[in-house]
Amino acid sequence: MPLKDKGAALGFIFVTLLIDVIGLGIIIPVLPRLIEELIHGNLSQAAEYGGWLTFAYAFMQFLFSPVLGNLSDQFGRRPVLLFSLFGFGIDYLFLAFAPTIGWLFLGRAIAGITGASFTTATAYIADISTPEKRAQNFGLIGAAFGLGFIIGPVIGGVLGHYGSRVPFYAAAILSLVNWLYGYFILPESLSKEHRRAFQWKRANPLGSLMQLKKYPAFSGLITSLVLVYLSAHAVQTTWTYYNMEKFHWDEKMVGYSLGFVGLMIALVQGGLIRKILPKIGPHKGVYFGLVLYSIGYLLFAFATKGWMMFVFIIPFALGGIAGPSIQGIISNEVPANEQGELQGALTSMMSATAIIGPLLMTGLFAYFTKKDAIFNFPGAPFLMGAIFTILSAVFAYRNLKAKHDLHSS
Repeated sequence: MPLKDKGAALGFIFVTLLIDVIGLGIIIPVLPRLIEELIHGNLSQAAEYGGWLTFAYAFMQFLFSPVLGNLSDQFGRRPVLLFSLFGFGIDYLFLAFAPTIGWLFLGRAIAGITGASFTTATAYIADISTPEKRAQNFGLIGAAFGLGFIIGPVIGGVLGHYGSRVPFYAAAILSLVNWLYGYFILPESLSKEHRRAFQWKRANPLGSLMQLKKYPAFSGLITSLVLVYLSAHAVQTTWTYYNMEKFHWDEKMVGYSLGFVGLMIALVQGGLIRKILPKIGPHKGVYFGLVLYSIGYLLFAFATKGWMMFVFIIPFALGGIAGPSIQGIISNEVPANEQGELQGALTSMMSATAIIGPLLMTGLFAYFTKKDAIFNFPGAPFLMGAIFTILSAVFAYRNLKAKHDLHSS
């Protein structure tokens, strides 16, 4: 792919992911209220259901992500990406019209099956990036995530005032428009000579996770990434419930706060990473990122006023330099025709953490906010996030030190 086309393709993939994340962000501020309506319960109970809904999505994604990752290595990234985008549109329609909580679970399961847009997008970026640009370009995914979370939750918070289902209609329309956009605009990134035949052995989820054993030199970094993903669920799955419970925020305020989270992540992933990483290198990027993440989680856990959450988002977002640094180090050691498989395996691992993470974090929140709790501590998930991140730093340090010693000897 010529240089000019690569720049255009990066732009296309960025817009595709951006619209994807806006759709996801739109529904976050109103999901607790919709669950409360459907189960006729309180916020603490809604958080538990929210955890199980995320579990349903993540479990299906865990099963199907490696299948779609491997299919993209055979048929190319474009058809798989389009299939994913269409699936999201259908999911949001299920959520919009859900008469019972069971329908929400069905919609989330469909989204999990088709939700490989990030796997495929990461492989797409790997296809068109030079090794030295790869970590920076992976930062674009974070930037799309950040920008999508600026726009999505703010729209969701505002639309939520017109009814708890209105944001879901908006998300469905957006996803289906995105699918059409991709159909007419998105070029293929994987050339014919870099494709390989689909193998079930390499596409089953446990097999996909086993593929990570091919990279024993990175076992510590992979463990570090697992702990980063697990800790992230403290924010991803309990932010809305935590701030509604502790600071009595409404959907609009939740939307604005998530918009600010998104703004900071976009600045870090889209701008700062591209400036900082080439200067300090990915190894220091890992350490700086994990220390800042830990500080952010601890500050969230013990915040005493709502405005503090906005201030504490800043060190937390700066921690976002860690993920692309770790991914860049791993990805640079893998050949071109295995990038789809590697990203599929890493997404499987991410999905496996998303099976455990939401249940753990919403479970902690529900336990420490129910009426008969030993003591009231809604910040428990953030404290757990800090513990996981500190452990992550230990694993990353040990792995990178061993690698450095090996090269020195």
